[in-house]
Amino acid sequence: MRSSQEFADFVIDQIASAGDVGFRKMFGSYAIYCDKKVVALICDNQLFVKPTSSGRKYIGEVIEAPPFKKARNFFLITEKIEDSDWMTGLIKITTEELPLPKIKPKRAKLPNPIF
Repeated sequence: MRSSQEFADFVIDQIASAGDVGFRKMFGSYAIYCDKKVVALICDNQLFVKPTSSGRKYIGEVIEAPPFKKARNFFLITEKIEDSDWMTGLIKITTEELPLPKIKPKRAKLPNPIF
């Protein structure tokens, strides 16, 4: 099942004050970004936050589940998704603990073949 744009917009609204927040649609799901770091995924209209030790402490009783087949477990956020302050706190501490993405070197363009 694909995730809806409405659900992605709702999640972004809930965490808008966590930092520079946005999302990118990928294969019917959404990657949630905060300060240029992927912090969560939306799959099947469910929110999966990347696991961190700070996030685990913040949440308390963690529900873990894979966002899609063959994926590692993420924190599945269910009941607290309506609590904007709590969600903002979780995304902030998750963002702080995650490393910046590695910058991939640009590949050199190959010359066009002349036939």
